[in-house]
Amino acid sequence: MTRSDLIEAFADRFPQLQRNQAEVAVRIMLDAMNGALVTGQRIEIRGFGSFSVTYRAPRMGRNPRSGERVAIPEKRTPHFKPGKALRNSVNALPLQP
Repeated sequence: MTRSDLIEAFADRFPQLQRNQAEVAVRIMLDAMNGALVTGQRIEIRGFGSFSVTYRAPRMGRNPRSGERVAIPEKRTPHFKPGKALRNSVNALPLQP
C-alpha cells in the first residue's frame, strides 16, 4: 500500500471528507509520527504495534567486492514491533505460493 492508496482508503472510509482533506489528515498523522521518532519518542498504537528508535553501535564491516575492512559509523534506526492483534490477523491468512 502506498501513501496514495492510504489517502484513497481514508477518503472512501470517511465520505464527508474531500480527497484533499483526507490527504492533509494522512500527511499530518505521518508528520507527527516522524517528529516523535526523530525526538526519540516511542509510538504505540494498541492492536497495531509500536514504533521505536534503536541504536546501532559503530562496527567494522567488509566491502564485499574487495574484502577491505570498512568502518561503519553509529546510527539510529526506526524499529516496528507488530501488536498481537496484527500478528494474529496476518497469520490467519492462507499462505500464498
